This record gives sequence, C-alpha cells and structure tokens, in this order.
Amino acid sequence: MPLISSKYNPPLLFRHSHFSTIYNGLFRKVTGLTQVRERILLSDGDFLDLDWSYATIPSKKVCIILHGLEGDAQRAYVQGAAKILSENTFDVCAVNLRGCSGVPNERYRSYHSGATEDLQDVIDHILKLDGFAQIYLYGFSLGANLLLKYLGENDDVPEEIKGAAAISVPCQLADSLAQLLQFKNVLYAKRFKGNLIEKLKIKEELFPDKIAKRDIKRVKTLKDFDDIYTSRAHGFKDAMDYYAKCSCLQFLPSITVSTLIVNAANDSFLGKACYPVKEAEHNKNIHFEIPKYGGHVGFYGDRNITYTEQRSLDFFNTLV
Repeated sequence: MPLISSKYNPPLLFRHSHFSTIYNGLFRKVTGLTQVRERILLSDGDFLDLDWSYATIPSKKVCIILHGLEGDAQRAYVQGAAKILSENTFDVCAVNLRGCSGVPNERYRSYHSGATEDLQDVIDHILKLDGFAQIYLYGFSLGANLLLKYLGENDDVPEEIKGAAAISVPCQLADSLAQLLQFKNVLYAKRFKGNLIEKLKIKEELFPDKIAKRDIKRVKTLKDFDDIYTSRAHGFKDAMDYYAKCSCLQFLPSITVSTLIVNAANDSFLGKACYPVKEAEHNKNIHFEIPKYGGHVGFYGDRNITYTEQRSLDFFNTLV
C-alpha cells in the first residue's frame, strides 16, 4: 500500500526530536486509568504479569499492548494508549514482558525483540477467556518489532486478530543499535544499559552457574549486553545473529493482518533501514506513515491524548 500522508503538526517544542522523546518518556503523566493485574503461566513454566483495563461499555474487543525496551505497563505511553482505548469500548491487556513487572522472572532467559512465543502465550490465554471475538495488537519500539515479527512469521495467525498498530519500530535491529551507539543518543544508551545491568546482577545472584560478575563487568555498550547475555540466554550465536533473526523487516512481506506502522522521520533511534517503504508499497495490508516529527515514542496531542493514540484508535475503528 502506498505511504500514508501524515497530518501530524505539533507545537514548536515537540518538533525537536530529543525534547519530544524525553518529555514523553520522563515527564508525561496519565491519570484516571484503573489497571487490574493478572499473572499467567507461560509454556516454559515462567510467568507474565498482565495489567487489564476494562471498557466502560462492554464489548467483544480486546487490545494487547506491548511496551518497549526496559518499559512496563505503567509507562505513560502504555497507559495513554490503554486509557483512550478503554474509553472507546476496547478492553485492554497491557503486557509486562518477562522481568518488567517489578518481580524477577523464574528463568534465566528474559524478554527480547523477537520473543514471539510469549506473545503467543498471551493470545492463547485470551482466546480461552469467554467473550472476545476481536483481538488487536499494539506495540511500541521493541514491542512493536515483536508484534510485527509475530504477524509475519506465522502462517496461522488466529482469525480473531483483526488489526495491529506499531509505533516507533526499530524494523532493522542492527541499524537501530548503530544509531543508539552514536553520540547523539549517548544519554538514552547509558540509561538503557544501566537498567539492563542492574537486572543482569539479579540474574547473576539467581543463576551463578550461568553468568559471573566478570561477565557483567565486560558490558560496556548495549551490543556487549546482547553478546554476553541476550544472545546466549536465548539461543543465538551472538548479538548480530540475534539482530538478524529477530528484525521484523524480513517478516513484513508476509503480514496478512491490516497493520498501521508510524515511524517519525526525526526518530534518533532509527536509521534508514528502519523505514520499510518498499515493504509497505508491496503489501496492501501495511499502512505506513512517516510524520516529519515525533522523535522516539514522542508524539504530542491535545488533552493529553497523543497523535498516535488517536491515530491508532481511529485505525482500529475502521477495521471493526
């Protein structure tokens, strides 16, 4: 499908990539949302914590929301999406990926950009619940890559899945990493790395036979983290093998579900390979929008409803 012309035109400050990214990541607050936690058992015996928000008017629609790297279901971008959806007849299941709900998970493995087996377990759980006839997927950054990979790698996507929205997607993971390792993103990379190392220290305490303190000391960059932990814990040869196998770009041609992708042109986390223009032009199910502004998950909107929150709701409603 041809590229979608974007109507996003934010106030002056929100045209700056870093301002919009930092404001929405650190300072935006969402109030008035109730979340009810449910813990489910995964196929390998581990668990996930799901935070549910229920529609004020009951329906048979549910939206699964996936957060980004080192996020959780309490991040403003997740809660903002959950709030507008729950106010518009969608029940919402916001997933805390493994180790992201405030409680260490049971296994040495954790979450990563391509862990679609965990998303499948969430979908299977929802399909067993009574009353849901329509399922929508909604992801941000890492979570967006994960859901797009899921949709494209499966020949038998459940018929209940009617649509998806993917925001600020690092479609080519190695390309996104290359951007994060540049000086322009040094503060973001430092914050991500610090959070990941703290979790790795917990892993070392729980699984001293699998990782040692000396290994953790070798983590100087995000790529080091993926070489030393992510790849080894999840069955990849190294970081580059992980990026190659889990990047959603290669799976986009096979997507059969109507899917909205919104990547801002000034997203400092994304390089040229993260803008799947060719893939969108050759797949009628992909609706690709490239707003000039927006940073990384940094979109603005009136009444504390961001552009992509309203845009995704409107897109889902066209599919109902």
